[in-house]
Amino acid sequence: MSLQDIKSKTKEELQEWLKEWGQPAYRGGQVFRWLHQVGVESFEEMTDLPRELRQGLAERCYIASAQVSRRQVSRLDGTVKYLFRLFDGEHVECVLMEYHHGVSICISTQVGCKMGCTFCATGKSGFSRNLTASEMLAQVQAAQKDSGKRVSNIVLMGMGEPLDNYDQVLRFLRLVSCGEGLNIGMRHISLSTCGLVDKIYQLEKERLQLTLSVSLHAPNDEIRSRTMPVNQKWNVEQLLAACRSYAGATGRRISFEYAMIRGVNDSDACARELAGRLEGMLCHVNLIPVNDVTGNQYRKSTVERQKRFVSILERKGIPATVRRTLGSDIDASCGQLRRRAEEGEAIHAVVRQK
Repeated sequence: MSLQDIKSKTKEELQEWLKEWGQPAYRGGQVFRWLHQVGVESFEEMTDLPRELRQGLAERCYIASAQVSRRQVSRLDGTVKYLFRLFDGEHVECVLMEYHHGVSICISTQVGCKMGCTFCATGKSGFSRNLTASEMLAQVQAAQKDSGKRVSNIVLMGMGEPLDNYDQVLRFLRLVSCGEGLNIGMRHISLSTCGLVDKIYQLEKERLQLTLSVSLHAPNDEIRSRTMPVNQKWNVEQLLAACRSYAGATGRRISFEYAMIRGVNDSDACARELAGRLEGMLCHVNLIPVNDVTGNQYRKSTVERQKRFVSILERKGIPATVRRTLGSDIDASCGQLRRRAEEGEAIHAVVRQK
């Protein structure tokens, strides 16, 4: 008999499931709170449940967890990057960042990624599997437990393409925003996509109040297709049409992520073309100096070029900012720790860089 993933169940599902065991409905709420508010990793810790019930749960279920294999702490700003080990030995990364408005965590939704963006370290290691909703929750809980800090904002922008794991990501969003769980509201959650147009239309129907971040990274098909294979299936025009539809239906501003790559997509002409395409849309452009990733030749745009790009967009009425870089001394872009682990670097010890 395969064990059930109990932490991926909603409170209502737990209540119905336990009723089949002859348990009262309130037991489902108790179990849910132990799993989500307290974050227990064993059924024995659920001390207000009858021993028989705890034993029955242990025989039928497992509690997903994320174990710290490596921890890196930035000397510059205190940003923490984690490499978590999952039950099957796979590894995922997440980053804990502290801002004046609270603590944000960037979590992974897949082990690896299928999308193959040429400037991204994650895709270079290939794709292994999707994460469950409970494994996404486990990253948040493990980072909170390790750091002693309460997470207030979540960004689904780590390893993987969230919309390629649509059902489990939607389940995670429902669970993490539940008032009897971690209670992190949708307006404090950002979901990033490289542009799966069909899934954007599907997400639009959910009418969620999260922030949709779209990895655009180019103003036209010629540049985007060279750097992002997904553009060969859904081009820039199709992607932006989906974004306009999403913003109109939800009333939520789209955040366009734009990696500034020297000599590739950072010219004045690119800025003007981008502004023209985004004209009239409820949106914001988030410029990101590209990370130096081993194995590619991309280099970040100069500070002067970044400022020039912002000024052109703003003159055209498009709000734009350059994202503050956190954790630059610890390879805080996702995928790099996992690649090192796969390349044979020892990961059994927890390492703190001070």
